[in-house]
Amino acid sequence: MAAQFGRRLRRGATTTAVAAAAVAALSASQAPAAPHPGDQAAAGATPPGDSAATGNSPYHTDLPPLNTPNKPGASVNLPVTGSAEAGIPASVLAAYKKAEQAVAGTDAACRLPWQLLAAIGKVESGQARGGKVDADGTTFSPILGPALNGQGFALIRDTDGGAYDGDSTHDRAVGPMQFIPSTWATWGQDGNGDGRKDPNNIYDAALAAGRYLCAGSRDLSLATDLDRAVLSYNHSTEYLRTVRSWFDYYNRGTHEVPDGTGVLPADTGTGAGAGTGTGTSTGTSSPSPTPPSTGATPPATSPPATPPATSPPATTPPPAKPTPPPTTPPPTTPPPTTPPPTTPPPVTPSPAETFGSLENAGTGPLTATAGEAFAERVKVRARNMLGAPLARTPVTFTLVGETDARFAGGKRTVTLTTGADGTVTAPALTAGERTGAFKVTAVAGTGKPRILTYTARVTARVADTVARTEDKALTAAPGAAFADRVEVRTTYKGTGVADTAVTATMITDAETPAENDKGPYFKDADGEPVRTLNLTTGADGLLTLPEIYADDTAGTYTLRLTTASGATLTVELKVEAPAA
Repeated sequence: MAAQFGRRLRRGATTTAVAAAAVAALSASQAPAAPHPGDQAAAGATPPGDSAATGNSPYHTDLPPLNTPNKPGASVNLPVTGSAEAGIPASVLAAYKKAEQAVAGTDAACRLPWQLLAAIGKVESGQARGGKVDADGTTFSPILGPALNGQGFALIRDTDGGAYDGDSTHDRAVGPMQFIPSTWATWGQDGNGDGRKDPNNIYDAALAAGRYLCAGSRDLSLATDLDRAVLSYNHSTEYLRTVRSWFDYYNRGTHEVPDGTGVLPADTGTGAGAGTGTGTSTGTSSPSPTPPSTGATPPATSPPATPPATSPPATTPPPAKPTPPPTTPPPTTPPPTTPPPTTPPPVTPSPAETFGSLENAGTGPLTATAGEAFAERVKVRARNMLGAPLARTPVTFTLVGETDARFAGGKRTVTLTTGADGTVTAPALTAGERTGAFKVTAVAGTGKPRILTYTARVTARVADTVARTEDKALTAAPGAAFADRVEVRTTYKGTGVADTAVTATMITDAETPAENDKGPYFKDADGEPVRTLNLTTGADGLLTLPEIYADDTAGTYTLRLTTASGATLTVELKVEAPAA
């Protein structure tokens, strides 16, 4: 599909002259200077291990136009028109933004911008061939790079049995973000929630690219971390420059265009085209760029050889001394390009052994009543730089804020280590008497530690019972006061609850009780009869009701006490003449 994907640079096959020309062209066409001048990728070298996500496969080198795109909303014609190159197909743009949100939810410290995914997607596949994807975000036909057979590219033998790339001999970069199968096996994601991890789906591929770029403790808001992330994707200084150019361009403004209408990179016929769904290159360009040659004059670096000397004619006397050699210096062998030996770098843990991220492992709401244990416990999971669970990772849990809640053993801070599944659960947490909110933090990693923060809340006790403190019968003669006062106590699970609102009402005995208009009563401040009072318990939930008086009507009456939480108590009051 060379006509569809434009020119690409090939890793490893280009000569020094061609690579130098590419660097000069990029430098002259607004590409930012590379921050890694020592990177041998600039000369077409493939780094040891071929560890990049794409296997350092070809990529588009087209740069964005020099004119600045309109910011979204800056024109009344946006978002469906504007600078054509600034347009990103709707499904592709949605996939980038969704991936940004998903990564922010589990690795906010990485600060992944969706514009970086858009820049890489543009360089790798021309935004999925201009947005030629179905309703689920899957390309209509696979996007395959050339076979990574060591002929101009990295040598990567088949790792997937041809499952993704249709090639059972060598691997090929696959999909809109051009993952090689071995990398996809580790980083593949299900970005659209269909239960599959498909490198040909823009939602899956964008999320996988986002997590790959955020590996380790990278903070992509820092230029050095962003450059390292891009170089880890494709180890090439030209690649970094090109991605950086598109990243800056998209940051200045983009807009959405319908799927299938995105602008494809221009085809100049000078590079290897991206593979088609059959895994073969369909461009008419040369599969391996070579230096131009006119066929008339040998290269300047190889001067013509001097013909061998012959004996002079007999009529010419021999010279007295040898003729000096021509002033043109003889050809010399260029110095070796191998850099001098250096001290081996320090041994560092492999990505599978290095802490990468910390995530919530299913912690529920942290709420408890004062003095009680929290039903939920904080649970987190550590992952390595490859995204797999990481065991034996120390995690420190700390209580932050004004609280007397404590972990088991009365501790505010405790450090535990993750298990084989990468998870660890904080000790049980018990609330104190102080009500309100506080924080629980989980911290793992050194240098750039990852921190998760949970909000916990302690609520006040609410009385679930109101009861008399003694069972003595309450009687009074008509027109007299009751000799004994009514004392009650409000409690929560047996513990007294102070400051509990209590309503005391003299009620009728009807099926639906109401305030009684006769029988026992209280007195207000003016000495007038009242049959309903609003009261509040004191220390330890105790409450002594005011004095109760009987009118002239004998009989058995009911006093009802209720709390705001629904606890209820009825007290029997008898008005009867004293015995003779």
